[in-house]
Amino acid sequence: MRVRHFLTPLCLLPLIMNSAQAAPPLPGFYGDAPDETHPWAVHDRNRPQPTVITPGTFSTPEVPGKPPSDAIVLFGGADGDLSKWSSDKNPDEATKWEVVDGALQCVPGSGYIRTKEEFGDCQLHVEWAAPAKVEGDSQGRGNSGVFLMGMMEIQVLDNYNNPSYADGMAGSMYGVNPPAVNALRPPGEWQSYDIVFRRPVYDGDIVLDPGYVTVFVNGVLVQDHTPIEGPTGHKARVKAKPFPEKGPFKLQDHGNPVRYRNIWYRPLPKRVVEGGLDGKLSEETTAAKRAEIAKMIVEDASKLEGRAKWLRMAESLIYHQDEAVLEKLSKVAEEQAAKLDEASDADLEAKKGEILEANNALQYLIKFDRIPADFPLAEKLAAIVKQKEWDKKK
Repeated sequence: MRVRHFLTPLCLLPLIMNSAQAAPPLPGFYGDAPDETHPWAVHDRNRPQPTVITPGTFSTPEVPGKPPSDAIVLFGGADGDLSKWSSDKNPDEATKWEVVDGALQCVPGSGYIRTKEEFGDCQLHVEWAAPAKVEGDSQGRGNSGVFLMGMMEIQVLDNYNNPSYADGMAGSMYGVNPPAVNALRPPGEWQSYDIVFRRPVYDGDIVLDPGYVTVFVNGVLVQDHTPIEGPTGHKARVKAKPFPEKGPFKLQDHGNPVRYRNIWYRPLPKRVVEGGLDGKLSEETTAAKRAEIAKMIVEDASKLEGRAKWLRMAESLIYHQDEAVLEKLSKVAEEQAAKLDEASDADLEAKKGEILEANNALQYLIKFDRIPADFPLAEKLAAIVKQKEWDKKK
């Protein structure tokens, strides 16, 4: 479907009565304008484009996949690099876990390990494998854990034909919420966890956002935006408390030689409650952002000439009412209104498309209270369109 750019014709006003051919459309925007809690218009072309990255590849039982290009790799496996890890009990000491056949393997009794780097909200990918030789049952078989910010555990456990208490099974938010399903492969095979973690956000004692965890086990959703009730623990009821902005990622030593590979994460953008700008904002934040966008557009317009300049100037009014900009546009509109008075019917028919588009542009600005309803050129264009019945569908 071809999109009509409503603001383009406003830039053509100086050319409506002077050009023999319609100028090509210039980039603009359409859809509902910014409002009190949204600084961007719907389908806004001034909104920043997403960063382009190269996606990763999926793992196979034999070969780990490649992380996306913006991922921070914590353990790749091929080079056996453990420089990003340390002992949890003594962070200044190197981990005693070992790299065996390209996998990071727990040495039972050596203790938890932690990342030297700390992180907050993230997308985390972890692959793990329980020992192929089955020993023990319930919580004593292939047990480990992924600790987010060192405070909240996503359980790692060999639950293939191995029942245990539901809120302690693989993929559970340990002690809080069981996985929706048991999607494990047999022991010895590689399992994958894909986790989206949003930490709790507090303002003093007030909870602004409880935080959430989403978990996929082997591509199957097992935690669906599960609220975080607080740091997890064993046997004790979880109690809510503030989380720090960042914390380490930990792997648990629970006495089993569980293996890990292909561990990476991607930091996530801030939420609105943390100062992020995607979503429904406060009126104060929205007003400030709209003024910032309008200023950027006006500065851009100052580098342009002719219709391109007036297009950008008009766009700025969608975000912020600037009296100086409105005065300049009003002056141009008055000049064009006078020229319309001198136009013959043949002139008007020749410019029908441009007049209709200019009328649509001004009506758009009026609809969202960016210009007054009695804006000089708007009334004249609307009268021409109505008198010639150009607004009626054929």
